[in-house]
Amino acid sequence: MRMVDIIEKKRDGKELTKAEINFVVTGYTKDEIPDYQVSALAMSIFFNDMTNEEIANLTLAMAESGEMIDLSAIKGIKVDKHSTGGVGDTTTIVLAPLVAAVGVPVAKMSGRGLGHTGGTIDKLEAIPGFNVEISNEDFIEFVNRDQVAVIGQSGDLAPADKKLYALRDVTGTVDSIPLIASSIMSKKIAAGADAIVLDVTTGDGAFMKNEKDAERLARTMVQIGKLANRQTMAIISDMSQPLGLAIGNSLEIKEAIDALNGQGPEDLMEMVYVLGSQMVVLAKKAETLEEARKMLEEAIQSGAAIEKFKVMVRNQGGDASVIDHPEKLPLAKYVIDLPAKKSGVVSEMVADQLGIAAMILGAGRRTKEDQIDFSVGLMLRKKVADSVVEGETLVTIYANSPDVEDVKAKIYESITIAETADEPVLIHQIITE
Repeated sequence: MRMVDIIEKKRDGKELTKAEINFVVTGYTKDEIPDYQVSALAMSIFFNDMTNEEIANLTLAMAESGEMIDLSAIKGIKVDKHSTGGVGDTTTIVLAPLVAAVGVPVAKMSGRGLGHTGGTIDKLEAIPGFNVEISNEDFIEFVNRDQVAVIGQSGDLAPADKKLYALRDVTGTVDSIPLIASSIMSKKIAAGADAIVLDVTTGDGAFMKNEKDAERLARTMVQIGKLANRQTMAIISDMSQPLGLAIGNSLEIKEAIDALNGQGPEDLMEMVYVLGSQMVVLAKKAETLEEARKMLEEAIQSGAAIEKFKVMVRNQGGDASVIDHPEKLPLAKYVIDLPAKKSGVVSEMVADQLGIAAMILGAGRRTKEDQIDFSVGLMLRKKVADSVVEGETLVTIYANSPDVEDVKAKIYESITIAETADEPVLIHQIITE
Protein backbone atom coordinates (compact mmCIF):
# COMPACT_ATOMS: atom_id res chain seq x y z
CA MET A 1 0.00 0.00 0.00
CA ARG A 2 1.31 3.47 -0.94
CA MET A 3 0.37 6.77 0.66
CA VAL A 4 0.39 8.58 -2.70
CA ASP A 5 -2.30 6.20 -4.04
CA ILE A 6 -4.49 6.90 -0.99
CA ILE A 7 -4.07 10.69 -1.45
CA GLU A 8 -5.01 10.43 -5.15
CA LYS A 9 -8.04 8.27 -4.34
CA LYS A 10 -9.43 10.82 -1.85
CA ARG A 11 -8.42 13.72 -4.13
CA ASP A 12 -10.68 12.16 -6.79
CA GLY A 13 -13.58 11.93 -4.32
CA LYS A 14 -13.53 8.17 -3.81
CA GLU A 15 -14.21 6.33 -0.54
CA LEU A 16 -11.24 5.01 1.46
CA THR A 17 -11.35 1.48 2.85
CA LYS A 18 -10.87 0.63 6.52
CA ALA A 19 -7.47 -0.92 5.65
CA GLU A 20 -6.33 2.27 3.90
CA ILE A 21 -7.41 4.46 6.83
CA ASN A 22 -5.66 2.15 9.32
CA PHE A 23 -2.51 2.27 7.16
CA VAL A 24 -2.48 6.10 7.28
CA VAL A 25 -3.19 6.39 11.03
CA THR A 26 -0.70 3.70 12.06
CA GLY A 27 2.04 4.98 9.74
CA TYR A 28 1.59 8.62 10.78
CA THR A 29 1.57 7.77 14.51
CA LYS A 30 4.84 5.85 14.07
CA ASP A 31 6.43 8.73 12.05
CA GLU A 32 6.62 6.47 8.99
CA ILE A 33 4.46 8.84 6.88
CA PRO A 34 5.64 12.46 6.56
CA ASP A 35 3.61 15.55 7.48
CA TYR A 36 3.45 16.76 3.87
CA GLN A 37 1.60 13.62 2.70
CA VAL A 38 -0.87 13.70 5.59
CA SER A 39 -1.40 17.44 4.90
CA ALA A 40 -2.33 16.57 1.31
CA LEU A 41 -4.77 13.93 2.52
CA ALA A 42 -6.32 16.31 5.10
CA MET A 43 -6.86 18.93 2.37
CA SER A 44 -8.44 16.27 0.11
CA ILE A 45 -10.81 15.35 2.98
CA PHE A 46 -11.53 19.06 3.56
CA PHE A 47 -12.72 19.49 -0.04
CA ASN A 48 -14.23 16.06 -0.75
CA ASP A 49 -15.73 15.12 2.64
CA MET A 50 -16.05 11.55 3.97
CA THR A 51 -18.86 9.05 4.31
CA ASN A 52 -20.13 8.12 7.79
CA GLU A 53 -18.38 4.75 7.46
CA GLU A 54 -15.06 6.44 6.60
CA ILE A 55 -15.44 8.81 9.56
CA ALA A 56 -16.23 5.91 11.91
CA ASN A 57 -13.19 3.97 10.66
CA LEU A 58 -10.95 7.04 11.07
CA THR A 59 -12.30 7.61 14.60
CA LEU A 60 -11.72 4.03 15.72
CA ALA A 61 -8.23 3.95 14.18
CA MET A 62 -7.28 7.13 16.07
CA ALA A 63 -8.86 5.86 19.31
CA GLU A 64 -6.85 2.64 19.02
CA SER A 65 -3.58 4.48 18.22
CA GLY A 66 -2.80 4.76 21.95
CA GLU A 67 -4.09 3.79 25.38
CA MET A 68 -7.69 2.54 25.54
CA ILE A 69 -8.88 3.24 29.09
CA ASP A 70 -10.58 0.25 30.71
CA LEU A 71 -13.29 1.40 33.15
CA SER A 72 -14.83 -2.07 33.57
CA ALA A 73 -13.75 -2.07 37.24
CA ILE A 74 -16.23 0.77 37.85
CA LYS A 75 -19.71 -0.50 38.69
CA GLY A 76 -22.67 0.71 36.63
CA ILE A 77 -23.09 2.49 33.28
CA LYS A 78 -20.40 5.17 32.89
CA VAL A 79 -21.72 8.26 31.09
CA ASP A 80 -19.37 10.92 29.70
CA LYS A 81 -20.35 14.41 28.62
CA HIS A 82 -18.49 16.53 26.10
CA SER A 83 -19.03 20.14 25.03
CA THR A 84 -17.61 21.52 21.80
CA GLY A 85 -16.82 24.64 23.84
CA GLY A 86 -17.95 28.17 24.43
CA VAL A 87 -17.70 31.10 26.81
CA GLY A 88 -18.67 30.70 30.47
CA ASP A 89 -19.32 27.00 29.94
CA THR A 90 -19.33 25.80 33.56
CA THR A 91 -21.66 22.85 32.98
CA THR A 92 -19.17 20.02 33.64
CA ILE A 93 -18.26 21.40 37.07
CA VAL A 94 -21.95 21.44 38.04
CA LEU A 95 -22.94 18.22 36.27
CA ALA A 96 -20.23 15.93 37.64
CA PRO A 97 -21.26 16.14 41.33
CA LEU A 98 -24.96 16.64 40.55
CA VAL A 99 -25.31 13.53 38.38
CA ALA A 100 -23.12 11.57 40.82
CA ALA A 101 -25.49 12.61 43.63
CA VAL A 102 -28.29 10.56 42.00
CA GLY A 103 -26.08 7.47 41.72
CA VAL A 104 -24.65 7.78 38.18
CA PRO A 105 -20.90 7.01 38.08
CA VAL A 106 -19.07 10.02 36.58
CA ALA A 107 -15.52 9.08 35.57
CA LYS A 108 -14.60 12.33 33.83
CA MET A 109 -11.50 12.99 31.80
CA SER A 110 -11.12 16.67 30.92
CA GLY A 111 -8.60 18.90 29.21
CA ARG A 112 -7.02 22.28 29.66
CA GLY A 113 -8.17 25.34 27.77
CA LEU A 114 -6.53 27.29 24.98
CA GLY A 115 -8.44 30.48 24.29
CA HIS A 116 -10.98 32.54 26.20
CA THR A 117 -10.78 30.96 29.65
CA GLY A 118 -9.34 27.80 31.13
CA GLY A 119 -10.71 24.36 30.41
CA THR A 120 -12.55 22.37 33.10
CA ILE A 121 -9.22 21.26 34.62
CA ASP A 122 -7.91 24.84 34.86
CA LYS A 123 -11.13 26.02 36.47
CA LEU A 124 -11.04 23.26 39.10
CA GLU A 125 -7.41 24.13 39.85
CA ALA A 126 -8.62 27.57 40.98
CA ILE A 127 -9.65 25.65 44.13
CA PRO A 128 -6.50 25.63 46.33
CA GLY A 129 -4.88 22.19 46.36
CA PHE A 130 -7.18 20.55 43.79
CA ASN A 131 -5.19 17.86 41.98
CA VAL A 132 -6.16 16.19 38.69
CA GLU A 133 -2.97 14.12 38.43
CA ILE A 134 -4.28 11.13 40.40
CA SER A 135 -3.46 7.47 39.74
CA ASN A 136 -5.83 5.23 37.78
CA GLU A 137 -6.29 3.15 40.96
CA ASP A 138 -7.42 6.20 42.98
CA PHE A 139 -9.60 7.36 40.07
CA ILE A 140 -11.45 4.03 39.97
CA GLU A 141 -11.70 3.85 43.78
CA PHE A 142 -13.17 7.38 44.06
CA VAL A 143 -15.77 6.68 41.35
CA ASN A 144 -16.76 3.31 42.85
CA ARG A 145 -16.99 4.73 46.37
CA ASP A 146 -18.28 8.27 45.74
CA GLN A 147 -19.50 8.10 42.09
CA VAL A 148 -17.28 10.98 40.90
CA ALA A 149 -13.72 11.97 39.99
CA VAL A 150 -12.21 14.29 37.36
CA ILE A 151 -8.72 13.70 35.97
CA GLY A 152 -6.52 15.25 33.32
CA GLN A 153 -6.45 13.65 29.91
CA SER A 154 -3.74 11.01 29.56
CA GLY A 155 -0.90 11.89 27.19
CA ASP A 156 -1.24 8.39 25.70
CA LEU A 157 -4.87 8.93 24.73
CA ALA A 158 -5.39 9.03 20.94
CA PRO A 159 -1.84 10.16 20.01
CA ALA A 160 -2.78 10.06 16.30
CA ASP A 161 -5.38 12.75 16.98
CA LYS A 162 -2.83 14.92 18.79
CA LYS A 163 -0.46 14.76 15.80
CA LEU A 164 -3.22 15.28 13.23
CA TYR A 165 -4.78 18.19 15.15
CA ALA A 166 -1.45 20.03 15.33
CA LEU A 167 -1.05 19.53 11.56
CA ARG A 168 -4.61 20.70 10.78
CA ASP A 169 -4.00 23.80 12.88
CA VAL A 170 -1.19 24.98 10.53
CA THR A 171 -2.58 23.74 7.21
CA GLY A 172 -6.02 25.42 7.16
CA THR A 173 -7.93 22.14 7.63
CA VAL A 174 -9.37 22.61 11.14
CA ASP A 175 -12.89 23.42 9.86
CA SER A 176 -13.64 19.98 8.41
CA ILE A 177 -16.62 18.22 9.98
CA PRO A 178 -15.24 14.67 9.38
CA LEU A 179 -11.92 15.66 11.00
CA ILE A 180 -13.60 17.53 13.89
CA ALA A 181 -16.01 14.65 14.58
CA SER A 182 -13.29 11.97 14.51
CA SER A 183 -11.02 14.12 16.72
CA ILE A 184 -13.66 14.53 19.44
CA MET A 185 -15.06 11.02 19.31
CA SER A 186 -11.67 9.23 19.18
CA LYS A 187 -10.83 10.68 22.61
CA LYS A 188 -14.29 9.94 24.01
CA ILE A 189 -14.16 6.30 22.84
CA ALA A 190 -10.58 5.82 24.09
CA ALA A 191 -11.61 7.27 27.47
CA GLY A 192 -13.77 4.22 28.16
CA ALA A 193 -17.31 5.55 28.75
CA ASP A 194 -20.33 3.34 28.02
CA ALA A 195 -22.52 6.26 26.93
CA ILE A 196 -21.80 9.77 25.68
CA VAL A 197 -23.85 12.98 25.90
CA LEU A 198 -22.63 15.68 23.50
CA ASP A 199 -23.30 19.40 23.85
CA VAL A 200 -22.69 20.86 20.38
CA THR A 201 -22.71 24.64 20.68
CA THR A 202 -23.61 27.05 17.88
CA GLY A 203 -23.36 30.84 17.57
CA ASP A 204 -20.64 33.52 17.84
CA GLY A 205 -18.93 31.92 20.84
CA ALA A 206 -18.93 28.42 19.37
CA PHE A 207 -16.71 26.48 17.01
CA MET A 208 -19.73 25.94 14.72
CA LYS A 209 -21.02 29.43 13.98
CA ASN A 210 -24.18 28.34 12.13
CA GLU A 211 -26.78 25.80 13.18
CA LYS A 212 -26.68 23.80 9.94
CA ASP A 213 -22.99 22.94 10.49
CA ALA A 214 -23.65 22.22 14.18
CA GLU A 215 -26.45 19.82 13.24
CA ARG A 216 -24.28 17.94 10.76
CA LEU A 217 -21.45 17.66 13.32
CA ALA A 218 -23.89 16.46 15.99
CA ARG A 219 -25.50 13.85 13.73
CA THR A 220 -22.09 12.64 12.55
CA MET A 221 -20.82 12.18 16.12
CA VAL A 222 -24.00 10.39 17.23
CA GLN A 223 -23.61 8.03 14.24
CA ILE A 224 -19.93 7.39 15.11
CA GLY A 225 -20.86 6.62 18.72
CA LYS A 226 -23.49 4.11 17.67
CA LEU A 227 -21.11 2.41 15.21
CA ALA A 228 -18.61 2.14 18.10
CA ASN A 229 -21.31 0.53 20.31
CA ARG A 230 -21.62 3.55 22.60
CA GLN A 231 -25.05 4.96 23.45
CA THR A 232 -24.71 8.52 22.13
CA MET A 233 -26.96 11.56 21.88
CA ALA A 234 -26.39 15.25 21.20
CA ILE A 235 -27.92 18.55 22.18
CA ILE A 236 -27.41 21.62 19.97
CA SER A 237 -27.25 24.60 22.34
CA ASP A 238 -26.90 28.32 21.84
CA MET A 239 -23.57 30.07 22.34
CA SER A 240 -24.32 33.38 20.63
CA GLN A 241 -24.04 34.92 24.13
CA PRO A 242 -22.06 33.48 27.07
CA LEU A 243 -23.72 30.77 29.15
CA GLY A 244 -24.36 31.97 32.69
CA LEU A 245 -22.92 35.24 34.01
CA ALA A 246 -19.29 34.41 34.91
CA ILE A 247 -16.31 34.37 32.52
CA GLY A 248 -13.09 33.47 34.35
CA ASN A 249 -11.87 30.60 36.49
CA SER A 250 -12.54 31.53 40.15
CA LEU A 251 -15.69 33.38 39.08
CA GLU A 252 -16.96 30.27 37.30
CA ILE A 253 -16.21 28.05 40.32
CA LYS A 254 -18.26 30.47 42.45
CA GLU A 255 -21.06 30.29 39.86
CA ALA A 256 -20.91 26.46 39.91
CA ILE A 257 -21.23 26.53 43.73
CA ASP A 258 -24.28 28.82 43.38
CA ALA A 259 -25.78 26.45 40.79
CA LEU A 260 -25.26 23.39 43.03
CA ASN A 261 -27.09 25.35 45.75
CA GLY A 262 -29.95 26.00 43.30
CA GLN A 263 -29.08 29.68 42.87
CA GLY A 264 -27.29 29.66 39.51
CA PRO A 265 -28.26 31.80 36.51
CA GLU A 266 -31.43 30.62 34.79
CA ASP A 267 -29.80 29.60 31.49
CA LEU A 268 -26.99 27.65 33.19
CA MET A 269 -29.47 25.82 35.44
CA GLU A 270 -31.63 24.87 32.46
CA MET A 271 -28.61 23.64 30.49
CA VAL A 272 -27.48 21.52 33.45
CA TYR A 273 -30.94 19.97 33.86
CA VAL A 274 -31.26 19.19 30.13
CA LEU A 275 -27.80 17.59 29.85
CA GLY A 276 -28.00 15.91 33.25
CA SER A 277 -31.41 14.37 32.53
CA GLN A 278 -30.01 12.75 29.37
CA MET A 279 -27.05 11.37 31.38
CA VAL A 280 -29.34 9.90 34.05
CA VAL A 281 -31.58 8.21 31.45
CA LEU A 282 -28.60 6.79 29.50
CA ALA A 283 -27.26 5.41 32.80
CA LYS A 284 -30.65 3.72 33.30
CA LYS A 285 -31.24 5.44 36.66
CA ALA A 286 -34.54 6.85 35.33
CA GLU A 287 -36.93 5.77 32.57
CA THR A 288 -38.00 9.22 31.39
CA LEU A 289 -36.35 12.62 31.09
CA GLU A 290 -39.07 14.08 33.34
CA GLU A 291 -38.29 11.56 36.10
CA ALA A 292 -34.55 12.21 35.69
CA ARG A 293 -34.98 15.98 35.94
CA LYS A 294 -37.06 15.61 39.11
CA MET A 295 -34.25 13.50 40.66
CA LEU A 296 -31.68 16.18 39.81
CA GLU A 297 -33.85 19.00 41.16
CA GLU A 298 -34.32 17.06 44.41
CA ALA A 299 -30.55 16.43 44.70
CA ILE A 300 -29.99 20.20 44.59
CA GLN A 301 -32.86 21.05 46.96
CA SER A 302 -31.80 18.42 49.53
CA GLY A 303 -28.16 19.58 49.53
CA ALA A 304 -26.94 16.19 48.22
CA ALA A 305 -25.38 17.79 45.11
CA ILE A 306 -23.29 20.39 46.97
CA GLU A 307 -22.20 17.73 49.50
CA LYS A 308 -21.05 15.51 46.63
CA PHE A 309 -18.99 18.42 45.28
CA LYS A 310 -17.30 18.75 48.69
CA VAL A 311 -16.48 15.02 48.66
CA MET A 312 -15.05 15.28 45.12
CA VAL A 313 -12.87 18.28 46.04
CA ARG A 314 -11.67 16.67 49.29
CA ASN A 315 -10.84 13.37 47.55
CA GLN A 316 -8.63 15.21 45.06
CA GLY A 317 -6.68 17.23 47.62
CA GLY A 318 -8.64 20.45 47.34
CA ASP A 319 -9.70 22.79 50.13
CA ALA A 320 -13.41 21.91 50.40
CA SER A 321 -14.01 24.83 52.80
CA VAL A 322 -14.06 27.17 49.76
CA ILE A 323 -17.45 25.69 48.86
CA ASP A 324 -18.99 27.23 51.98
CA HIS A 325 -16.60 30.20 51.85
CA PRO A 326 -16.05 31.14 48.17
CA GLU A 327 -14.21 34.28 49.35
CA LYS A 328 -11.24 31.92 49.89
CA LEU A 329 -10.93 31.53 46.10
CA PRO A 330 -8.27 33.70 44.39
CA LEU A 331 -9.54 37.29 44.30
CA ALA A 332 -8.59 40.07 41.88
CA LYS A 333 -7.21 43.35 43.29
CA TYR A 334 -9.47 45.64 41.24
CA VAL A 335 -13.24 45.40 40.77
CA ILE A 336 -14.41 47.84 38.09
CA ASP A 337 -18.06 48.38 37.08
CA LEU A 338 -18.63 49.21 33.40
CA PRO A 339 -21.71 51.43 32.92
CA ALA A 340 -24.15 51.33 30.00
CA LYS A 341 -23.71 54.31 27.66
CA LYS A 342 -27.43 54.50 26.89
CA SER A 343 -30.82 53.10 27.92
CA GLY A 344 -32.65 50.35 26.05
CA VAL A 345 -32.60 46.57 25.77
CA VAL A 346 -29.52 44.40 25.33
CA SER A 347 -29.99 42.96 21.83
CA GLU A 348 -26.60 41.28 21.30
CA MET A 349 -23.64 40.02 23.35
CA VAL A 350 -20.93 38.62 21.07
CA ALA A 351 -19.75 35.66 23.12
CA ASP A 352 -16.30 35.07 21.62
CA GLN A 353 -15.36 38.78 21.86
CA LEU A 354 -16.33 38.87 25.55
CA GLY A 355 -14.23 35.74 25.97
CA ILE A 356 -11.28 37.53 24.36
CA ALA A 357 -11.78 40.46 26.77
CA ALA A 358 -11.45 37.99 29.67
CA MET A 359 -8.37 36.45 28.04
CA ILE A 360 -6.71 39.89 27.79
CA LEU A 361 -7.13 40.14 31.58
CA GLY A 362 -5.31 36.78 31.94
CA ALA A 363 -8.28 34.41 32.37
CA GLY A 364 -7.23 32.33 29.35
CA ARG A 365 -4.19 31.38 27.28
CA ARG A 366 -2.99 32.82 23.99
CA THR A 367 -0.38 30.02 23.77
CA LYS A 368 -0.03 26.65 25.55
CA GLU A 369 2.83 28.07 27.65
CA ASP A 370 0.80 30.98 29.11
CA GLN A 371 0.00 30.92 32.83
CA ILE A 372 -3.66 31.48 33.75
CA ASP A 373 -4.59 34.07 36.38
CA PHE A 374 -7.41 32.33 38.27
CA SER A 375 -8.65 35.53 39.95
CA VAL A 376 -9.51 37.69 36.91
CA GLY A 377 -12.50 37.74 34.60
CA LEU A 378 -15.88 39.29 33.89
CA MET A 379 -19.30 39.10 35.55
CA LEU A 380 -22.18 39.96 33.23
CA ARG A 381 -24.82 42.03 34.98
CA LYS A 382 -27.16 41.98 31.95
CA LYS A 383 -27.97 39.37 29.29
CA VAL A 384 -29.76 39.50 25.92
CA ALA A 385 -33.37 40.78 26.23
CA ASP A 386 -32.65 42.48 29.60
CA SER A 387 -33.59 46.16 29.85
CA VAL A 388 -30.86 48.58 30.92
CA VAL A 389 -30.77 52.22 32.05
CA GLU A 390 -27.94 54.57 31.07
CA GLY A 391 -25.26 54.44 33.79
CA GLU A 392 -26.39 51.04 35.08
CA THR A 393 -23.64 48.40 35.31
CA LEU A 394 -23.42 46.17 32.21
CA VAL A 395 -20.36 44.15 33.21
CA THR A 396 -18.09 44.01 36.27
CA ILE A 397 -14.39 43.63 35.43
CA TYR A 398 -12.14 41.72 37.86
CA ALA A 399 -8.52 42.68 37.16
CA ASN A 400 -5.08 42.74 38.76
CA SER A 401 -4.12 45.96 37.00
CA PRO A 402 -6.06 49.24 37.06
CA ASP A 403 -5.28 49.78 33.36
CA VAL A 404 -8.14 47.99 31.59
CA GLU A 405 -9.00 50.49 28.84
CA ASP A 406 -8.50 47.90 26.08
CA VAL A 407 -10.77 45.47 27.93
CA LYS A 408 -13.46 48.13 28.36
CA ALA A 409 -13.27 48.97 24.64
CA LYS A 410 -13.59 45.29 23.71
CA ILE A 411 -16.65 44.87 25.96
CA TYR A 412 -18.39 47.97 24.57
CA GLU A 413 -17.76 46.70 21.02
CA SER A 414 -19.30 43.34 21.96
CA ILE A 415 -22.58 44.51 23.51
CA THR A 416 -25.38 46.16 21.52
CA ILE A 417 -28.18 48.10 23.20
CA ALA A 418 -31.26 48.66 21.02
CA GLU A 419 -34.96 49.48 21.43
CA THR A 420 -36.08 45.84 21.27
CA ALA A 421 -34.54 42.36 21.32
CA ASP A 422 -35.61 38.81 20.56
CA GLU A 423 -35.71 36.37 23.47
CA PRO A 424 -32.76 33.98 23.09
CA VAL A 425 -33.34 30.27 22.41
CA LEU A 426 -31.12 28.06 24.61
CA ILE A 427 -31.72 24.58 23.15
CA HIS A 428 -32.01 24.40 19.35
CA GLN A 429 -32.29 20.63 18.83
CA ILE A 430 -31.94 17.26 20.55
CA ILE A 431 -30.50 14.52 18.34
CA THR A 432 -30.72 10.85 19.29
CA GLU A 433 -30.55 9.24 15.82
